[in-house]
Amino acid sequence: MAADSEPESEVFEITDFTTASEWERFISKVEEVLNDWKLIGNSSGKPLEKGIFTSGTWEEKSDEISFADFKFSITHHYLVQDSTDKEGKDEVLEDVIPQSMQDLLCMNNDFPPRAHCLVRCKLLLIFQELRGIWYGLREFVVIAPAANHDAVLSESKCNLLLSSVSIALGNTGCQVPLFVQIHHKWRRMYVGECQGHGVRTDFEMVHLRKVPNQYTHLSGLLDIFKSKIGCPLTPLPPVSIAIRFTYVLQDWQQYFWPQQPPDIDALVGGEVGGLEFGKLPFGACEDPISELHLATTWPHLTEGIIVDNDVYSDLDPIQAPHWSVRVRKAENPQCLLGDFVTEFFKICRRKESTDEILGRSTFEEEGREIADITHALSKLTEPAPVPIHKLSVSNMVHTAKKKIRKHRGVEESPLNNDVLNMILLFLFPDAASEKPLDGSSSTDNNNPVSGSEDYNLYNQFKSAPSDSLTYKLALCLCMINFYHGGLKGVAHLWQEFVLEMRFRWENNFLIPGLANGPPDLRCCLLHQKLQMLNCCIERKKARDEGRKTNTSDMYPGDAGKAGDQLGPDNLKDMDKEKGEVGKSWDSWSDSEEEFFECLSDTEELKGNGQESAKKGGPKEMTSLKPEGRLYQHGKLTLLHNGEPLYIPVTQEPAPMTEDLLEEQSEVLAKLGTSAEGAHLRARMQSACLLSDMESFKAANPGCFLEDFVRWYSPRDYIEEEVIDEKGNMVLKGELSARMKIPSNMWVEAWETAKPIPARRQRRLFDDTREAEKVLHYLAVQKPADLARHLLPCVIHAAVLKVKEEENLENISSVKKIIKQIITHSSKVLHFPNPEDKKLEEIIHQITNVEAIIARARSLKAKFGTEKCEQEEEKEDLERFVSCLLEQPEVLVVGAGRGHAGKIIHKLFVNAQRLTESSDEAAAMAPPEEELKRMGSPEERRQNSVSDFPPPAGRELILRTTVPRPAPYSRALPQRMYSVLTKEDFRLAGAFSSDTSFF
Repeated sequence: MAADSEPESEVFEITDFTTASEWERFISKVEEVLNDWKLIGNSSGKPLEKGIFTSGTWEEKSDEISFADFKFSITHHYLVQDSTDKEGKDEVLEDVIPQSMQDLLCMNNDFPPRAHCLVRCKLLLIFQELRGIWYGLREFVVIAPAANHDAVLSESKCNLLLSSVSIALGNTGCQVPLFVQIHHKWRRMYVGECQGHGVRTDFEMVHLRKVPNQYTHLSGLLDIFKSKIGCPLTPLPPVSIAIRFTYVLQDWQQYFWPQQPPDIDALVGGEVGGLEFGKLPFGACEDPISELHLATTWPHLTEGIIVDNDVYSDLDPIQAPHWSVRVRKAENPQCLLGDFVTEFFKICRRKESTDEILGRSTFEEEGREIADITHALSKLTEPAPVPIHKLSVSNMVHTAKKKIRKHRGVEESPLNNDVLNMILLFLFPDAASEKPLDGSSSTDNNNPVSGSEDYNLYNQFKSAPSDSLTYKLALCLCMINFYHGGLKGVAHLWQEFVLEMRFRWENNFLIPGLANGPPDLRCCLLHQKLQMLNCCIERKKARDEGRKTNTSDMYPGDAGKAGDQLGPDNLKDMDKEKGEVGKSWDSWSDSEEEFFECLSDTEELKGNGQESAKKGGPKEMTSLKPEGRLYQHGKLTLLHNGEPLYIPVTQEPAPMTEDLLEEQSEVLAKLGTSAEGAHLRARMQSACLLSDMESFKAANPGCFLEDFVRWYSPRDYIEEEVIDEKGNMVLKGELSARMKIPSNMWVEAWETAKPIPARRQRRLFDDTREAEKVLHYLAVQKPADLARHLLPCVIHAAVLKVKEEENLENISSVKKIIKQIITHSSKVLHFPNPEDKKLEEIIHQITNVEAIIARARSLKAKFGTEKCEQEEEKEDLERFVSCLLEQPEVLVVGAGRGHAGKIIHKLFVNAQRLTESSDEAAAMAPPEEELKRMGSPEERRQNSVSDFPPPAGRELILRTTVPRPAPYSRALPQRMYSVLTKEDFRLAGAFSSDTSFF
């Protein structure tokens, strides 16, 4: 049985050769991508223009393919060409070699400063970045391992990929070069192939870390090139040579960098680092130009013209026909303005309060006897067996201030007294004069002119005017944070600032540097708060002075009301709080209704106005004595008694900051849409209307609602011409339809209003309460909150500073960047709480502009643009320096014999003297004297004194056209590129051969 079952258990493996293998699938995918990208056939384009690799636009498109489970990315790189260049794409011309082979012989773009690595060589070295042409192709395809896959290291895999590329190109007829990246990615090794009708070009590469000695000069490289092409012809056709040597200048003279380091000790003298108070510093602390790269080029040479071997070389950089220069910029140079703004922005992320930073021990030791300054007002309302005058706010504030200074020694204070006094005098210049100023902002010749574009930047940034106290405070805090005390210094100065604000409120001193009038909602909230406090001081000062002079009217009211006010909804926003009326501490009384009148005025009011009002009726009202009249209103008269109509003195509307407006809007929105809520909302908004009605009644005894409407809202009083009983044409007027609606708010307010002049009314704007709210708001601000408030001002100042510095240099690219910064900042800073990331972007942009301007000044100092006596030479140098900043590489007109070339030569000579000479005096000698002392270049060469250091990079391109592989083969282009640096050697060869006649 076992013997019978053995034949049945055998399995025969049958190989199906019709099934595609993984290798064949990979080739098929490559062909599919090439067909999708329409890279089939030959495209005949015009010859490449000079510099097109740098000035032209390069584009790419990618796809992903796989070989079994190994993924590759395939990318098509191409130079964008005009539509005329792509005509005849589908035409296949058998006698024309592929366009890429023709490009191998093009000399217009031998050493482009910017292109793909297969167009140029980009070796990131320690001291230089050398760029040279590899193959000079306008179009090519690269197959490379995907991002998360290993490199192709083994020789068998490399050959397999090359075979795949060759088969795919042959099957599709694609004439675009196709490369494969092999070995580690950092080596940038590419091999590939290009096929045409009967021709093929093999792209090969050699990369070594150690340079063979025999290949460090032209003669050795020529030997490699000739042996590689293996031309059977004798003599060999001439080889065309292009050479570029790159020299690096690193050792700048110290006097070439004009930026002086800041002198911090000069602050007490009124300046910081050569800067006055209120001005931001500017400039780089280190030279923003680290290196200068000089590329000397011999573009068209032949083999027999020059000699370059291990013994002698004709390649003198002074004699090179072409010079080009590039500068290497220092990465992230330390810039004063950028550091200032960045350090101030860091405060925004701190969590500590002012008390935590400065310490609370001074208050805790006193317990309830001496409370926190911010609770001084509540301390006054507590029952105490002491006279009221000893519980004044100023007494408590000054007592607390004394305790602070007593417990905190001079050595413990973040700011010393000299610095603090200088800053306070800068912020409050009226403190130095015998008579305080009236709050007007001081003029500064360096500030933008009021009304100019720069001055109005605060509208876009929501900061503060550049001549305001808020703006100056921001700059002082920024300076203190950077130079003195850091966060503690900021907290200390802010504490002193708050105490100064309370002192001015207590003593009726207006705050300087703030515009008159209500808070400007276009400015930051802190500026609005200070304006609100100034309004309170102004009202309190006017009331106290008016009481002393015993004037009849205390409020300078409106001359008239706008005729377009159609109802309570259109009235100005008013204060709606119904709590106890605030008193002025200097005029404290027990009355709940009046806030400053003496007792006789109160009795007169009760006996004259209120009792008569209770009786009601116009007849009783006409017996009242008119009060609070401003002036007569034209020809208008009262409708019922014919008396002239007088405009009353009214209360001014309460000023509001944006946070108060937001709170008011939230309260009104919470009332809902019900009839009761709408009625209550209308009453809250008509506080100003009721006050004006009472003032109108007091000024016009015997008036009616129609009289008030004729003055307050003329559109709601309709007059028509009618014929009376006698047949005469007369004017008859009546209230509008909305004024006749039952339970009209205007009618209710008129019936409620009593004939009380403005000076005896409850204040619409309680300056005492509002001032204490502002002072409390200021006192509880953490340094982080303060920095958030003032950061728009700091950014505003930084933008003005870079604009000022740019005007001195006149750099066109910087002007565009500044406009972008202003546009970006306007969008970001108008939000209440902008994101930190967006703020960092703005600061980074400002720092970049500062670095660009610093680089321009560094280059101008090095090239001595200000020392040029001839105007034409000066303009040429300034244009040259401007191009160095904006272009990757700049051609030196006249090479080493031009004006700029001579300056560059002197820089290298001076650097060489510093390196080679041990004599310090000789090292510091001017470059001109060095050149004169050493004679002509030929004499210096004979004396073995080199003006230039050894080249940091040597680039050579060898070209020829020879038949390969047989003498009767077609003559095809051959090309080899070589780059040699101190620790790197690379050969990139493109060798063409005839596949038809071999």
